[in-house]
Amino acid sequence: MTSLASTSSQSLYDPRRHVRVDAERARDVSSTDFPGYWPDEDHSWNLEKFKERLRVKVTRKSNRSIEFDLVGVDASIANAFRRILIAEVPMVCIEHVYVFNNTTVMVDEVFAHRLGMVPLNVDPALMEMRDSSGQATDRNTLVFRLQAACTRNKSAPKDSTDPAQLYHNSEVLSSHLKWEPQGEQDSVFANCPPAPTNPDIVLMKLRPGQEVDMELHAVKGVGKDHAKFSPVATASYRILPLIVLNPAKPVPPHLAHKFQKCFSPGVIDVDPQTHAVSVNEQNMRKETMSREVLRHPEFEGCVELKRVRDYFLFNIESEGPYAPERLFPESIRVMREKIATIRKAAQALLSESLGTNGDVDMEG
Repeated sequence: MTSLASTSSQSLYDPRRHVRVDAERARDVSSTDFPGYWPDEDHSWNLEKFKERLRVKVTRKSNRSIEFDLVGVDASIANAFRRILIAEVPMVCIEHVYVFNNTTVMVDEVFAHRLGMVPLNVDPALMEMRDSSGQATDRNTLVFRLQAACTRNKSAPKDSTDPAQLYHNSEVLSSHLKWEPQGEQDSVFANCPPAPTNPDIVLMKLRPGQEVDMELHAVKGVGKDHAKFSPVATASYRILPLIVLNPAKPVPPHLAHKFQKCFSPGVIDVDPQTHAVSVNEQNMRKETMSREVLRHPEFEGCVELKRVRDYFLFNIESEGPYAPERLFPESIRVMREKIATIRKAAQALLSESLGTNGDVDMEG
């Protein structure tokens, strides 16, 4: 993911972008960039101005998580992306469990729920949603088989107490799920055969004489139907913290280290010679905004705590087939589909008001 536009020309220290954080409340929380708020200023929405302010910058990425800055959008838009990531980006999970044999201590319903929560490495783009009929086909359903029986290990050391040495299949692991291709699935999933993303998830513990034999059907769904379909372990954002020192009232040198301890580590720098206090611009985003500094009367008027209203620090953790950098574009795709649906509905209303039949194709 790269920057979508040039860096915003607005300074972080522009008061119009700030939410003021006081000891007991937050002030200036409402946006002021709409037409009619400021005299002689036109703030009607403009695509070119929006492009100038919009910025997406990746700050950290790993195999399972990504952190990035989303700058230049309203909180309602940022929150819409967060909610879509959690509830509306599709995933493939086990939905139906057919139990042929289960002599374990775990009842069928509980074990079926655990199986549904196992993340699979299946790209949802390769599958279709089931229609209202619920008919299973090779395009909308994956079949797995789970068979495991626990037996004693006759060659185990006599003094051993480790179940892994005493028994065969002492645990049912996610690696026991075996995919059974149907129809054309062999060719569709040739590059990445369906399987759990983690083969070492413990699903159940077995002892001699206990076994399970089940057939599992995985389908495509979304998180608003069930949490197991959510593609993220977490999707959250913080608004960028801003710490503004008052040059007219500097922190007394003998209180510099006390002032420093009121903030997260690395946020405040203290000069070793003069004990002058300064804000570390690179580490300022680490501040938790605990407001500890506002509890001390000796620091009153020395600092202001703020947040930048349109600067969001996103953190997304992937727990399925999606690479972390793919999740945010997927949420944008879902939002575009929603906007397209609203546009068609608006066109239908407009057609009706103009006296036509108002029939607009809402499919596609």
